[in-house]
Amino acid sequence: MKLHTVQIVAGLFAAVAFILAFMAAGAALASALFMGLGLAALGWLAYSLIKRVGRRASNPRAKA
Repeated sequence: MKLHTVQIVAGLFAAVAFILAFMAAGAALASALFMGLGLAALGWLAYSLIKRVGRRASNPRAKA
């Protein structure tokens, strides 16, 4: 069976589409990873600030 030009172009287009899809999936995975790290850092910051405010409220003689 002889391949026609349209079939070759369609095959190349499909290969490029698959490569772009895998690149986008990798970028989405990296983005989700950094989003998770950022949320964890923000949660830790909020927790440490709440803990500090709680300590000050229980000890009224603490200096500001």
